[in-house]
Amino acid sequence: MALPRHFVVFILQLILVPLAFNLCNASHGLKHGFYRKTCPTVEAIVRKKTAEYISKAPTLAAPLLRMHFHDCAVRGCDASVLLNSTQNNQAERDAFPNQSLRGFQVINGVKSALEDNCPGVVSCADILALVARDVVSMIKGPHWKVPLGRRDGKVSIMDEALNLLPPPFANISSLKQQFASLGLNAKDLAVLSGGHTIGTAHCFSFSDRMYNFTGQGDTDPTMDPNYIAHLKKKCSPTDVTTIVEMDPGSFKTFDEKYYTLVAKRRGLLQSDAVLLDDIETKAYVKQQALTHGSTFFKDFGKSMVKMGKIGVLTGHAGEIRKHCDFVN
Repeated sequence: MALPRHFVVFILQLILVPLAFNLCNASHGLKHGFYRKTCPTVEAIVRKKTAEYISKAPTLAAPLLRMHFHDCAVRGCDASVLLNSTQNNQAERDAFPNQSLRGFQVINGVKSALEDNCPGVVSCADILALVARDVVSMIKGPHWKVPLGRRDGKVSIMDEALNLLPPPFANISSLKQQFASLGLNAKDLAVLSGGHTIGTAHCFSFSDRMYNFTGQGDTDPTMDPNYIAHLKKKCSPTDVTTIVEMDPGSFKTFDEKYYTLVAKRRGLLQSDAVLLDDIETKAYVKQQALTHGSTFFKDFGKSMVKMGKIGVLTGHAGEIRKHCDFVN
């Protein structure tokens, strides 16, 4: 029998601290120009190769951005999300929250191009950070400087991803606690949630809000009834395959319209809607909605840089993988 949603959130809160691996206290050791002598064209190579994929499949931008967050939220930004499972270990990549990730071929294509030019130099973790930045800028989003010098981890455990990645039904308390465990604050939560301006979500990730919010066959009272009626035309109660745009009409363009939707109670996921349940996150949502995202692009770049420093391996820690899918 499925556990009640509020009970799952409570359990998530209990396990966050012991499984956080002190990520927010990790030594950063990152800097701009890290590859100036060893691979001076690294950013040009990454951008060119990434553009080859995004020009043909712009919908890959959202899952590639999410891939970077999913990596950093578990064991830090060490490319552990890229590792394949082995006969003796189930890796993060196969955890349920990561099964909808796409774009691994982009990371591998970039890695191959870098290995041709600078063999054994650039980490997969740095590639993830650069690709996330580049795909956002390629779909009319902001561009920010990415400090580099991450090294790749050697451990990837499926259960850690299950425990540490925020579920789409998370409440604001658990979200804030989880972000705090990563060294991110309430503003970072509101800013990074804006990444939902691109991409799609499966019906099953929000169907409870339309059909069975409290287990009584009811709808989520915090969701615009007209939006619920619209979504019901797309998603049946048992739909596990249909996907819906998170930012209808501009889900391929990185813009501030996500905040307008959330302010109008049209955030698709419950984890979007609960931004209105906290004074600080609500204020940020309202500010961006009223000012057409006056500070969103600048804020997003800052929060992405901050996120990209979580639990990084530097110096002699970890390794530089030859192939991103498996350890050397």
